[in-house]
Amino acid sequence: MEWQPSAGLEALQARAGLLRQVREFMQVRGIMEVETPALSRAGTTDPAIDSLSVALPRELRYLHTSPEYPMKRLLANGSGDIYQICKVWRLDESGSRHNPEFTLLEYYRVGHDYRQLMQEVGALLALLIPGLPAAPVFREYRHCFLDTFGLDPFNTRPETLAACAAAHGLELQGGQDKLDLQGWLDLLFSHVIEPGFPDTGLTFVYHYPAAQSALACVSEHEGYAVACRFEVYLGPLELGNGYQELSDGAANTRKLTRDARQRSREGRSGPVIDRRFLAAMQSGLPHCAGVAIGLDRVLLCRLGEKRLEQVISFAWELA
Repeated sequence: MEWQPSAGLEALQARAGLLRQVREFMQVRGIMEVETPALSRAGTTDPAIDSLSVALPRELRYLHTSPEYPMKRLLANGSGDIYQICKVWRLDESGSRHNPEFTLLEYYRVGHDYRQLMQEVGALLALLIPGLPAAPVFREYRHCFLDTFGLDPFNTRPETLAACAAAHGLELQGGQDKLDLQGWLDLLFSHVIEPGFPDTGLTFVYHYPAAQSALACVSEHEGYAVACRFEVYLGPLELGNGYQELSDGAANTRKLTRDARQRSREGRSGPVIDRRFLAAMQSGLPHCAGVAIGLDRVLLCRLGEKRLEQVISFAWELA
């Protein structure tokens, strides 16, 4: 029976060094390390993510997909700047760039906006992935589509995007009517735009459509409603995503309720809405920006490896 780790000693040592550098980066900036529960009565209602459940003798609990909700409860209680390094779980197939269990860095900066956070995240990733020859590139989501397809994602129709996808060899099994506007945008972004990002430096994409805001604030830019959020890539590999956090309690409630209804329409069972999180938002979340960074993927880039199993102690199949 195979029992040896999937990662070599060099990768394990590099992981220890990376975690040490993250903590030093945070300590210098006065950001406090915190811990929050991994098991909760409520889980994410995000339609794009499924939680893993654990059946306890008297109740069902969910492994967190992110420590976002309890960390925001700490922020609402006056914690100030905080960060957490933890394992998270998402119901997903394992593969070269995905593992159902992975290590996440999540941190929040009170008084910062998403633009300030992008700059700081760039500095952190430059420290963790040394030797990148190119400076970070900052691109608006809209301009990614205009530059690649000549299409404005804020002023288009699903059938136009479907034709564009077909022109790039992207076809859906079961017909084109399976995707709405945002679905087509996601398909084109992930299959055509992301692969074109340079692997010589970081790419930050920001000003996503308001429909993709998740729990980020929405503002107006050039006549369009945009989400105050960003994603950061090295080549086509997404390393993290950050928000200027939505602080309005009623807006958070509407968002989670809308997500839960969407999951229900799709016939997907899901966790109950996190009422404690919503109560904290009603009490008042300070103006802040937060980011989640996949540290396994960062280590993958640091070592120049190709598969996650090369940088985690035991691959999913060996756990």
